Parts: sequence; structure tokens; C-alpha cells
Amino acid sequence: LIDRVGAARESVKMQAYIFDNDDYAIRIGERLKQRSNEGVEVKILLDGIGTISGTMSEAESLPAGHMPPPSVRYYLESDSRIKVRQKANPWFTGDHVKATLIDRQFAFVGGMNIGREYRYDWHDLMMELQGPVVDLIDREFQLAWGHAGLLGDIGYVIAKASKRHRRSTPGEYPMRVLLTEPGNYEIYQAQLHAIRRAQRYIYIQNAYFTDDSLLRELVLARRRGVDVRIVIPLETDHGPVTRSNVLAANLMLKHGIRVYLYPGFSHVKAAVYDGWVIAGSANFDRWSLRLNRELNVASSAPEVTAQFVERLFEPDFRLSPELLEPIPERWVDHLVEIIGDYVY
Repeated sequence: LIDRVGAARESVKMQAYIFDNDDYAIRIGERLKQRSNEGVEVKILLDGIGTISGTMSEAESLPAGHMPPPSVRYYLESDSRIKVRQKANPWFTGDHVKATLIDRQFAFVGGMNIGREYRYDWHDLMMELQGPVVDLIDREFQLAWGHAGLLGDIGYVIAKASKRHRRSTPGEYPMRVLLTEPGNYEIYQAQLHAIRRAQRYIYIQNAYFTDDSLLRELVLARRRGVDVRIVIPLETDHGPVTRSNVLAANLMLKHGIRVYLYPGFSHVKAAVYDGWVIAGSANFDRWSLRLNRELNVASSAPEVTAQFVERLFEPDFRLSPELLEPIPERWVDHLVEIIGDYVY
């Protein structure tokens, strides 16, 4: 990502749920400011809730003496030609998409925000994409950018009317962009059908496992003989979610699903269902599957699936201890889980 930004000739468009104010984010910010002053068009789209919450917390590895700027937006705009827009959060929903586009030729999508934790402290995943799929991701950025501007809905309509899409060429992999947005639950529906159709194996890695409907479908898949394996962190960055994960892990273990506890915090959001792979920004929770704006990319190309299995899942299965006995539960965990069905 840093190399691509440095080599950009025309434009850098970055969408981040969190653009932190720690030392790593500032280094990225300085590079973006430099490129903007060198004539590269730089647009940065921030989420209001995400950026505020992100800058209020500090990474444990943050160097002593770092003085964070009080406003990320003001910092990015000062002494640069960067254009920054910040999305509003109606009904406390967020734009959870993490995507960066370089010259409309390269796209980076996945789970990583701009901050020290994502770069150094946590286990996370981004994908670099090329080809016609970049046009689809670019269009989603333009829609969000237009909606966040002064014209609001008018800007959204103008962006929606413009279509630029290259044709695929021989040798490219089939890719599909899946979204969560108001009234559109593609990420949830696609994974629901993938679980129901799976006959051989299901591998999932996600930090926030609170959606009861998908959990129920995983249990049913295991009952019909599917090899279901889940990688989750024992500790998350949200205490209530950690306790919900405990209940989910125990339930899955009870029904024969193999649960692996990642040592540390894994922020990866990826799954493979019988050779169909999906990864991106969406968690396995109510917000990501039904409320927030999310973007995932999916493919059934054997070469893509093999990369995910060989580079992500197999190493993490080996690294993560398998859960063999139930984790001790507390009575309050069940109360948290009930509340979490509506909050997380």
C-alpha cells in the first residue's frame, strides 16, 4: 500500500472507518500530504463515529512521548491539497468500509484501518486487486464520497449516474463485490446460502461472532457432516463481544464444530465455503450484516481459494490452540449476549 501510494501518478482515494492519530497513522498522513503537494489528487473519506472512537484510544505499543494532533481532519488538510470528507452517522450506523484506490488501477480492501494496531499489533488482512473489479470499488467510493459532500443525496444521485466499467480479459479471476447498506444485505445473504449449500468444509476467521442466525446454520452444517472450523480470538478489543464469543465458542464446541483460539487479537474477516472465498470489512455481527455500510470481495477461482487456505487458514489452524473443553461461563455473559443481539 505504501509503495503504491508512493508510485501513484494521478490519484489516491482512501476510505477508512478509522484514521488514527498515532505515530504510524501520522507517517501515512505525511506521505499522503507529500503526494498531494506533488500534484497527485488525494481524497480521504472518514467515518465520523469510527474516527472519533479510534483517536480516543491508544495502542499499547504506542511510543512514549508521541503527541497526537487533536483533529485528524484538520491535520490532513493543513499544509496540503488533500480533500477530506467525513460521513455522518444517522441512527449511529457507520461506514465500516476500508478501501484505498490508486490511479483507478489498484485497490486495497479488507479489515485494516489506518493505525498502529492494524499495522503492528494485530493479525489482519488486506487484498490488493487489479482489473475490472477496481471499477466497481471505485464506483462505491464515488457514491460514498458524493453522499458525504455538501450536496448530500444529490451528489449520491450524480455519482450513481456515472458508470465506468472495463471488460475482463483472458487470465483474470472472476471476482464479485458484495455490500451491506440500507436495504441491501448481500454479504449476509451470500454467506447464509454458502453455509446451507456447503457439503465438504467451512473455514471462518472473524473476531466478532454474535449473529445467531449464521451460528445456527453452522451447527446445521456440522450435523450434515460438513467439516466446520472457526478461528476466533479469545480476547477482543470490546469486552462484551469477548464474552459473547465465549458463549458462541462453547455452543460450537458442543455441536462438534472445531474452534481454534487465536493467540492474540485477530481482526481478520475471511471465510471459505467449499472453494468459494469471501473477505473484506464485514464482521459476523448485526451491525456488519444488516446496518453498517460494508464491502467484501468474493471469488470461486481455485487459485484465489488456494491462497486463502494455504497462506491464512492452514497456518492459523497450526498456530491457534484448538478448544477441547468448554470455557467457564458467567451468568452475566448470557445477559450480555441478549443485549448484544441488538447492540453488536
